[in-house]
Amino acid sequence: MGLLEAIGNVLTLNELAVLAMFLTFIFLLFRGVPVAYALVGVSLIFVLVAEILLDPHRSLFKDIIDFDRIGMDYRRLAAISGRIFGSTVKNPVLVALPMFIFMGLMLDQSGVAQRMMQSMQKLFGGLRGGLSLTVLLIGIILAASTGVIGASVTLLGVMALPSMMAQNYSKPIATGTIASAGTLGILIPPSIMLVIMSDQLAISLGDLFMGALFPGLILGALYIIFIVIYGLISPGSMPPPEKSEHVGWPVVKEVLLAVVPPMFLILLVLGSIFAGFATPTEASGLGALGATLLALFNGKLNYKVLKEVSRSTLNTSGYIVGIFLAANFFAFILRRYGGDEIVQHMVLSTFENPYMIVVFILFIVFLLGFLLDWIEITIIIMPLMLPIISGLELAVPGYDVVRDPSIVWFAILVAVTLQTSFLTPPVGFALFYLKGVCPPGITLGHIYRGVVPFVALQLLGLFIVFEFPALVTWLPSVAYGN
Repeated sequence: MGLLEAIGNVLTLNELAVLAMFLTFIFLLFRGVPVAYALVGVSLIFVLVAEILLDPHRSLFKDIIDFDRIGMDYRRLAAISGRIFGSTVKNPVLVALPMFIFMGLMLDQSGVAQRMMQSMQKLFGGLRGGLSLTVLLIGIILAASTGVIGASVTLLGVMALPSMMAQNYSKPIATGTIASAGTLGILIPPSIMLVIMSDQLAISLGDLFMGALFPGLILGALYIIFIVIYGLISPGSMPPPEKSEHVGWPVVKEVLLAVVPPMFLILLVLGSIFAGFATPTEASGLGALGATLLALFNGKLNYKVLKEVSRSTLNTSGYIVGIFLAANFFAFILRRYGGDEIVQHMVLSTFENPYMIVVFILFIVFLLGFLLDWIEITIIIMPLMLPIISGLELAVPGYDVVRDPSIVWFAILVAVTLQTSFLTPPVGFALFYLKGVCPPGITLGHIYRGVVPFVALQLLGLFIVFEFPALVTWLPSVAYGN
């Protein structure tokens, strides 16, 4: 009893259990247990722990257990089915998820990206760093039309990396450019991450799409500026080709013919949302249809492609929904232990300045990005932080028309922060997608070194959005103001 009392003097058993849940989950991840299994397994273990602690025959724990805050046993797990049914099956926002995934995968199969790569190489290939600029510009366009990180990184790697190596590009700068350009799709709308955030924070998906547009373009601009400056400082890392074509009207015309169709699709999808002509769910269906028509017009649509895209959409959607359900289960058990109150008290007691509290939360998200996928962070952490942000007095310009401007601003800050999670080891998915298509001679070490400056640029972009909240709220305010 003495040891238990000593623990109780430092941490209540509730706080100890919440900490143990997170540590056990991280331990299982490092042991190679799949994320969904780890989330469900940890949840069931700690339900069993609660059953033991609440056994009246073990009343020796009564001095250090807050029974009212736990209030959980296996019979209460019935509540989770209603919670999951209400948050997923009956949620119209999540219907957009498979549609946007289908749109991105079908665009990858349509040949649009290959045409853009071939034409833009002729336009920029003769410049120092021209291939990197081409990759970044295509990455921005793909980001606004696909939103599927794995597909974008793999496609850019397959198309651009052999040409970069043949032109004697630095291996770190080549791989860093491709990995960072491919991850823009998780931020620039339509983004599947923003769809999940909209659901978890109960805010308008249209607000998030409009709010993320400028921050995403700012990140893309920072990447381009970095490549231009780096090419001037270290010309040997991105040499121009020995021979280059003359850039005339035929080359410009070829670029326009390659770029206009996907840009029109982007305008159709995002424009219909921003103008209020369609809901994000309706626009996602429009985008899926448009991508299919592009594949048809380019002669790439056949039964095999349709079957492969549909199967990949099912697999990706199933993966996300599987983790979504498991994370909801984990979050439910965490709240039964009073985890939401414990985390909120910890965050609020750290700083008094509301903006420093926001910075502290973003720092936590940044650190979690080294260990967890964006899905777990979004589903578990975001609802815990929502009451904190709602209670802070943040001077976020909303122009009296944006609904919950501080929540929209915070969500975009987290989305920008989570950009880093795709490029930071050990679970940076973009790094492993790229390594899977790298030619011999390129190691993970080259990729790790290559992404370091781009992670720094992402943090710079985060600072810009933090200092200028109007970058997030201005576009929604114009839409609603009209």
